[in-house]
Amino acid sequence: MTRRHLSSTPNPTIPVQKETAPDVFRIIPTVGPRLAEVFMELGYAEIDALRGENPQDMYDRLISQRGEHVDRCVLYVFRLAVYYAEGGRDPQRLRWWDWKDTP
Repeated sequence: MTRRHLSSTPNPTIPVQKETAPDVFRIIPTVGPRLAEVFMELGYAEIDALRGENPQDMYDRLISQRGEHVDRCVLYVFRLAVYYAEGGRDPQRLRWWDWKDTP
């Protein structure tokens, strides 16, 4: 949230928060700060960039970049995020655990 001031000079005692790129991903249900950072790690700067992406490819790329095991629930969040980016808003599909067995 950005605060606007009525005067032409900002008041230095009032903190001004700027929305950082990872914060945009936090509007996706079940995406917290750590997973928002993962989207940035994979090169995504906005939700729209997830449209048409393959969640399995995203997951495999993350494992490859990190060179270590990544919990499979991250794949489920990727599935949800792509669904959300493509306009999906069914409340029954907006929880990561609803994507466990969905290809």
